[in-house]
Amino acid sequence: MGLFTPAQARTELAQLRPVLDELVVVRADMVELSAALAVGGTPTPLGGLPEQKAAEARLNELMTEVQQTGAELKGIAPLLVDFPGELDGVPVLLCWLEGETELGWYHRLDLGFAGRRRLP
Repeated sequence: MGLFTPAQARTELAQLRPVLDELVVVRADMVELSAALAVGGTPTPLGGLPEQKAAEARLNELMTEVQQTGAELKGIAPLLVDFPGELDGVPVLLCWLEGETELGWYHRLDLGFAGRRRLP
């Protein structure tokens, strides 16, 4: 996969939003199902072990779908999606964090998330 310009990353993020939204729902279901089953195996209104396994499989499918675009799924709780790019000849990751309305941040590869800056 190639590098994303900020405009390309924003377009890709917009196309990924339904996948990311579903990922958040499935993640919450998975946590609820896992917690209920860990405390004595009592099913929840969401179901039991079969539903937990189905949620786990769906979560993996959704994560793969994100990564097949060339984006990097760096975190799942909260969701953190990076798009490899370049700004002024410097390799960067164009960075989106769950809860943000748009892709507006980047960080150099060597600085990581703590080095996030607003996109120019």
